[in-house]
Amino acid sequence: MTEPHLEHSIFGGHEDARESTHEAEQPIRTRADRHRSARPKKRRGRRMGCLSIALAIVAVAAFAAYTVLRPVVDGFFESNDYPGPGTGEVQIVVNDGDTGSAIGATLEKADVVKSASAYLDAAAGDSRAAAIQPGTYTMRKQMSGAGALAILLDPKNRTVPRVTVREGLWKKEVFAALSKGTGVPVAEYTAAIKDAAAIGLPSVAKGNVEGYLFPATYEFPAKSTATQQLKIMVAKAVDELQKAGVEEADYQKTLIVASIVEGEAGVADRGKVARVIDNRLENPSGPTVGLLQMDSTVNFVLKKRGNLTKAEYDSAKSNPYDTYTHKGLPPGPISSPGAAAIEAAANPADGPWFYFVTVNYDTGETLFATTQAEHDRNNAQRQAWCEENKPKCEGGG
Repeated sequence: MTEPHLEHSIFGGHEDARESTHEAEQPIRTRADRHRSARPKKRRGRRMGCLSIALAIVAVAAFAAYTVLRPVVDGFFESNDYPGPGTGEVQIVVNDGDTGSAIGATLEKADVVKSASAYLDAAAGDSRAAAIQPGTYTMRKQMSGAGALAILLDPKNRTVPRVTVREGLWKKEVFAALSKGTGVPVAEYTAAIKDAAAIGLPSVAKGNVEGYLFPATYEFPAKSTATQQLKIMVAKAVDELQKAGVEEADYQKTLIVASIVEGEAGVADRGKVARVIDNRLENPSGPTVGLLQMDSTVNFVLKKRGNLTKAEYDSAKSNPYDTYTHKGLPPGPISSPGAAAIEAAANPADGPWFYFVTVNYDTGETLFATTQAEHDRNNAQRQAWCEENKPKCEGGG
């Protein structure tokens, strides 16, 4: 052993030796080893960055989804119906043929109900909803669906342009009645008849609407035009002609005869009056030599009802509608005949009569005759009655 070893033993040199030995035992580290030892720290940084980006994307997506779905979510929890009873007034029009969905949409648009479905839910529970009539209804805004339905079901709340057109009116009188009932100016009806196709006038009418404005009580659609109203009336006249079994080629002749029957018959037997007209037409060498001799046609020429003076009769002689002067049928109808007159003209009664005369204008009693002599006796009864009731007397057939 040498001294240096002893010194190391006494003064701790062995520790230095151990340290040196430890260092000597450590493997030699290269630059690549140092780089590898630094990677985990860098990877942790990248992972944290990716996580932050992912969280940001999720947050943006969540906000977008909330924005889009909020109305749906809110609607799910919020009622689609107003509590009612509503306030103010609003006019609602139900058109002919409107479905429940169409009515609901109209109500929602006017803010009568909160949603169409609120009305439809109420209507689904009431079978009467299928029979709601077209018309104008006064309602309130922000009503419940059930409240809105209740108003539509009550006929007292319904208003419609309602017009009654009497039998035997001339077209200008029909226009006046229509205008009074609907508020549409007479001038618009006068203009509308110039377009025969628009009002559905059959070609056999040759553009003349007289006789085709069927007399009835009409409930026209709200805000309907003159053309729309006249089209409805013409269609009704055609329908009545078809019901009576009249072919289109015979529309005009049937309406001409029917209009004269309407103007002459009063409460008399229309079928017999129609037969008198046919007998006169079919026998040009008969008692009236083919002349119809009807006062109603002269009234039409002069547009004057009731008694006519001799001067007035004379003033109409040149007019083709004057059946005292011109043989055969007049050029067109002289009024709007009703269903009974159309039926009579299409299917006249059987009989040999050439004459008729109303002998009592209070009761409408009318006598029919085959010969002139028989007619003269009947007419004497009329004259006697007229002597006692002069203000009421009118010309006979």
